[in-house]
Amino acid sequence: MQENKEKNIEDLLSDAKDYIDNRLEYTRLYMVEKVSRTFADLVTSATVIICFVLAFLFGTVTLALFLSDLLGSYTRGFGCVSLIYILLAVIVYFTKDKYIEKAIINFSIRKYFNKIADKEDEQKI
Repeated sequence: MQENKEKNIEDLLSDAKDYIDNRLEYTRLYMVEKVSRTFADLVTSATVIICFVLAFLFGTVTLALFLSDLLGSYTRGFGCVSLIYILLAVIVYFTKDKYIEKAIINFSIRKYFNKIADKEDEQKI
């Protein structure tokens, strides 16, 4: 009887050790997946942002050169583009609390919950 109890305790300890090992492995794999997804999202988002910034900069220079041609002076063309950016900065400054920050927050929350929903859909399959 004593030997049977000892064997059951050994089995229980062995099962507990296996459970802990499996749980640690699962946690490690889960973290690797999270880090990989985050890194991939970061790289793709950075690439898109860099492309938009470059397109914006080239578009700005093109606009400035076009206005320079129309106004007959590089100074006037680039000055007009500078005034456009100053006007845009003032508009953003006065509307950021009411409109821009809320839109960014809502976009971020939507993106986060869409990723969670996508992951739940993947797990169901």
